[in-house]
Amino acid sequence: MSRSPGSRSRQPDAQRLRARSVDTRARLKLVAALLGLGCASLVARAVDLQLLHNEFYQREGNARFQRDVPIAASRGMITDRNGEPLAISSPVESIWASPRVLLQHPEQVPVLARALGVTPEALDARLLPRAERDFVWLRRHLTPDDAQAIEALKIPGVGSQREFRRFYPLGEAAAHILGFTNIDDRGQEGLELAYDSWLTGTPGVRRVIRDAAGRQIAGVDLIRAAEPGHTLALSIDRRLQHLAYRELQKALTENQADAGSVVVLDVASGEVLAMANLPSYNPNAREGSRADERRNRAVTDLIEPGSTFKPFIVAAALETGKVTPDTKIETWPGTMQVAGHTVRDVRNFGTLTTTGLLTKSSNVAAVKLALDMPTEHIHDVLRRFGFGQATGIGFPGEASGVLREPRSWGTLPKATIAFGYGISVTPLQLAQAYAALGNGGHLMSPSFLRDPRTEGRDVIDPGIARQLTDMLVTVTGPEGTARRAAISGYLVAGKSGTSRKAGAGGYDRRYVSLFAGLVPATQPRFAVVVMVDDPKSRDAAGNLVYYGGAVAAPVFQSVMGGAMRLLDVVPDDIQALYAASAPMRAPSTAGTLPPEAESVPGLFEATP
Repeated sequence: MSRSPGSRSRQPDAQRLRARSVDTRARLKLVAALLGLGCASLVARAVDLQLLHNEFYQREGNARFQRDVPIAASRGMITDRNGEPLAISSPVESIWASPRVLLQHPEQVPVLARALGVTPEALDARLLPRAERDFVWLRRHLTPDDAQAIEALKIPGVGSQREFRRFYPLGEAAAHILGFTNIDDRGQEGLELAYDSWLTGTPGVRRVIRDAAGRQIAGVDLIRAAEPGHTLALSIDRRLQHLAYRELQKALTENQADAGSVVVLDVASGEVLAMANLPSYNPNAREGSRADERRNRAVTDLIEPGSTFKPFIVAAALETGKVTPDTKIETWPGTMQVAGHTVRDVRNFGTLTTTGLLTKSSNVAAVKLALDMPTEHIHDVLRRFGFGQATGIGFPGEASGVLREPRSWGTLPKATIAFGYGISVTPLQLAQAYAALGNGGHLMSPSFLRDPRTEGRDVIDPGIARQLTDMLVTVTGPEGTARRAAISGYLVAGKSGTSRKAGAGGYDRRYVSLFAGLVPATQPRFAVVVMVDDPKSRDAAGNLVYYGGAVAAPVFQSVMGGAMRLLDVVPDDIQALYAASAPMRAPSTAGTLPPEAESVPGLFEATP
């Protein structure tokens, strides 16, 4: 059977279609194989990256969005001896920024500047030099409300962090003891510096996740909890501290003085119950104070103690056994020649006893006692009382004082030391020495810590210490130079002193007024030193008022009179308490020196 031509032409077309269909299927299989291979590669790579070797990418991802944020630790509280706060830390917020993120949104810079209270130019000056950094402080120690208002703006790259700021409830009154901390809460002065490691807490760390704008969106883990600093319990009684500061401030105003200090020690333990200085500063405001305002003068400043030093010369004389409280000393005619110089008393006291030497504050009698003793013996006694060496209180910048070696004394230096010249002490050293007299000759190292538990050392026979204390009671009695230190109902043992200040050309007509005392004298509990620097007030007759008995002794009376009431100390002179309630007529002093007048070095002068 024959085929038509049309059927022959369709046969090759069918063959071509079958061949083309086979070719398409092959291609599809190839593409499917390639896609399968690609998917398998991606899955294998994903398994490799996410399961087998994921550390690098996990680290890189965390570096971009995960942060370890410090947790601020509260600084330890400082309290007084009764647990009342003297320094506390309050939580505050500090604003930070990531310049790298924030500068990508320049339109937000003026908004942030207004919220911070600065100009946009000032903010740019803060950010632009740090454009590649991820952290910079913008404003530290804001109140939580102010910080929250800034955070509410939701500015990219801006956040807040919790910190602590120090607050001092007593302000200026205790500034020189406590010192202050800097903006990073580290001690800079005073006990804040001395005990910085004890007070400083250990910051914690927590891990957080932040978004691309730098905002914290989740907390991941607490790595380490913050540990607050330790509490520091001081020996200070905040009531006495405030009282001492107030009365010193009043005295400086009345006497137009430049500066002053008051130190109150517990006789038995050496604890510092109060230490006030003026001028002072506000530790709650770090900026603006001067260096001389921040100086703790009671610990760092050296003074020549004047007549307040005479009891220790008398102590040396009593220790020799050749002198008693009733030994007579001739001071007529009120002057004496020593190595070509004239030593003077304020008046001719004639014949005095050793006790009278202290009562009247005779330079001549003190010099005669000193020149009759070996130099080495005097030096040894003074050294035992702590002069010429640091007290060991551990306060930053404490001065050691000046007590020269005996081989360098000579006759004139030995004479001047007898009335408190040629030797330099701090008010704290002087208070420590008087406390030793009141403590039966047992010297305790001063301490700012409550219950220091130190043993101290014996420096003089208890009998001699008792004799000296009784002798010093006469100084605040009717015949003494410091009667204005007397406290009704209490016997006060003490000594006033007045020394001239040294200038460029020698001693000038500026003075340091001093009083050092013990109360109650029958069983001393407190040793107190008052120092007033350069009083300038004048009396009705126009005379400069500068004697220690007139300037410093009333401060002692005000401070310790108040302390006796605050601490409920039992009176030891009931008769005087009753007598004080009876009307008394003040003795006339017309035509005489003021009753508190004392011999003031330099009332020693080169003989023409």
